[in-house]
Amino acid sequence: MFALVKRQRSELLLFITAIALLGFGDSVINATLNNYLDETFFITSLERSLLEFPRELPGFLVVFISAALFFLRSRRLAVFACLVSGAGFLLIAFFAPTLHILFVWIFMYSVGQHLLMPLVSSITMEMANKGQDGRRLGQVHSIRNMAAVTGSFVVFAGFKYLGLNFQVSFIIASFVFVVAAFFFYRLSPGDVQPPRLHLKLHKQYRLYYWLGILFGTRKQIFLTFAPWVLVTVYNKPTTVIATLFFIGGIAGIVFQPLLGRAIDQLGEKFVFMAEAVLLVMVCLGYGFAKDLLPYPAAFVVVSVCFVGDQLLMSVNMARATYLKKIAASPEHITPTLTMSLTIDHIFSISVALVGGMIWSRFGYQFVFLFGGLIACLNLISALFVVVPDPHKASPPHPEAGTA
Repeated sequence: MFALVKRQRSELLLFITAIALLGFGDSVINATLNNYLDETFFITSLERSLLEFPRELPGFLVVFISAALFFLRSRRLAVFACLVSGAGFLLIAFFAPTLHILFVWIFMYSVGQHLLMPLVSSITMEMANKGQDGRRLGQVHSIRNMAAVTGSFVVFAGFKYLGLNFQVSFIIASFVFVVAAFFFYRLSPGDVQPPRLHLKLHKQYRLYYWLGILFGTRKQIFLTFAPWVLVTVYNKPTTVIATLFFIGGIAGIVFQPLLGRAIDQLGEKFVFMAEAVLLVMVCLGYGFAKDLLPYPAAFVVVSVCFVGDQLLMSVNMARATYLKKIAASPEHITPTLTMSLTIDHIFSISVALVGGMIWSRFGYQFVFLFGGLIACLNLISALFVVVPDPHKASPPHPEAGTA
């Protein structure tokens, strides 16, 4: 018994370390990529939206890539994903003379990132105690945020005081992904999901798929256009973007564990509805602050919206716990998370392209009006969420650790 508990804690520690490294690497990239694109290639808003095609295409392909790599157990697939992401940004650092070549390396990086998304959620829930999936997800996300805060601080201090440049930033991020791969490799291999599980749509999960579509479309609007507003409309440098990511990370350290507890205690339906209402306010702030307020006040409002949306991204935890509660079988969880990612990217890729055209034709305000419409659809859809009685939940996974 003592040996089992020791192994569980060791597995949890290795996993948390890997997650922290991913958070650090992602933060370095998020804080620098938009300014790198603007200062290196001088791209337009439409070109920035076109860049989302190679960045988001792996999200559509992820179910097929996962099926093709079925022979890799889940934690070994995480190793592969980290190495691919690291290689992508290492190549950007040394060999991205044109946008066309950059698109190839962005695609490579994104393959790894999209493979990791469902894996991280499913592994986290495997390591949760009964009825505490939200709590465990909140803890893991909080730790990732702590690491992201560190990454944002490194970018801020490096660019402001130490002469850090984009190339060195990308090398650092690449190295961190490789180290994360090492810690994933130290975990037990995990389970194998046959290809048929990855490539199958389950009718009983149709509301979950629809919620994933709405999340993907609204996520794409903010990932693509929210930082771009700060860079091109408000003319903010890398240090400001890094500072906002830093603030969001600090807030997330507190917010995400609270969100995890809210999911467990108040339920997914309440969390989905609250998210939708807040997103409408964020969209209005992003789209119209500059038209309604003096510049300094408008920038404050947009900054609050930027940080607030970072926090609301965490509500995706509730979608994972919702799936676990409605899953007909535990072996459905990872493949269904992956299939949902593929489905939502059919729409999110389109949203990035359409959003760029809307921005060019009508202005950025209308991009965020569209985001507000998505939030309203999310609110209506949340009304149909029904979660089974938690007392009938499945027993804890044998690798569940202590909270």
